[in-house]
Amino acid sequence: MKIVVLGAGAWGTAIAVAAVGRGHSVLLWSRRAEHAARIAQERSNSQHLPGIALPPGLMVTADRDQALAAAVGQLVMLAMPMSGLRGMLAALSEARPSTTALWLCKGFESGSGALGHEIASEVLGGHSGIGWGVLSGPSFAQEVALGQPTALVAASPDPVVLDQAVRALHGPALRIYKTDDVTGVEVGGAVKNVIAIAVGALDGIGGGLNARAALVTRGLAEITRLAVAMGGRPQTCMGLSGLGDLVLTTTGDLSRNRQVGLLLAQGLALPEVLARLGHVAEGVLSAPTVLARATALGVEMPIVAAVVDLLAGRLTVEAAVRRLMEREARDEG
Repeated sequence: MKIVVLGAGAWGTAIAVAAVGRGHSVLLWSRRAEHAARIAQERSNSQHLPGIALPPGLMVTADRDQALAAAVGQLVMLAMPMSGLRGMLAALSEARPSTTALWLCKGFESGSGALGHEIASEVLGGHSGIGWGVLSGPSFAQEVALGQPTALVAASPDPVVLDQAVRALHGPALRIYKTDDVTGVEVGGAVKNVIAIAVGALDGIGGGLNARAALVTRGLAEITRLAVAMGGRPQTCMGLSGLGDLVLTTTGDLSRNRQVGLLLAQGLALPEVLARLGHVAEGVLSAPTVLARATALGVEMPIVAAVVDLLAGRLTVEAAVRRLMEREARDEG
């Protein structure tokens, strides 16, 4: 199989390496010519995924037209931030390839508040010849690139897309599950980033393991409420894209969103936090949109609301904890 990966950040590079390991021919596209040239020369993405040698079967380009031409009839993986998904799907649609597009990004689009599948439905419609879906789940790029055991879930309304995702990636180091619950998968992938900021902030002030367990559990309840209100299934939230990704992102030190919370707990303002991080943290971008969509649906999300106020500088971490703990008692269900 020929695979085109659009986006040469950490995750795009890692999935490209994994695909080559499954015996596929892979073309990795970077939007910056100097970045692509350095990757090709060094055979390593030292900027985003240092220490990982790129296999010989991985080709690199900065020519978008070349990448889109190579995508005709093939599997394309979209590995840019959520902010770039709409534009790239539009470019694929204009190129009119008969292909499969799987995006790897997680979050809500700023401005529109749309999830990936909502963007795809709007941009591609039903006549573009492009099958689409999302690949999600608990996955740090470095571990995938190193071939450490990882399980992901592919979600699409099209069984052909799901089968193609399995053929592309399923193997000894990477296990791919399938589901048609795209909404449930995408809500889990988006909201867990916001909860990870909350858990990082709590850990940063020494909140304790009891509090962390409570915050993760109640965070999962918020994810499930929103997913169901948007048409997803509650059992999806207990799977890889919900509980699995939530556990990884709230407890793993490689989590960018967790790092945001830890730095906020040190008293740093958000601009300084983001400058130190040096990478996109989707939870920062998604938090206000998550709250807005939840409010519109009548879904209560107190943890997300606290994170929004924390990011905006309206609450300290300690005040956010007090606000959550002082809420009225209620039935757990």
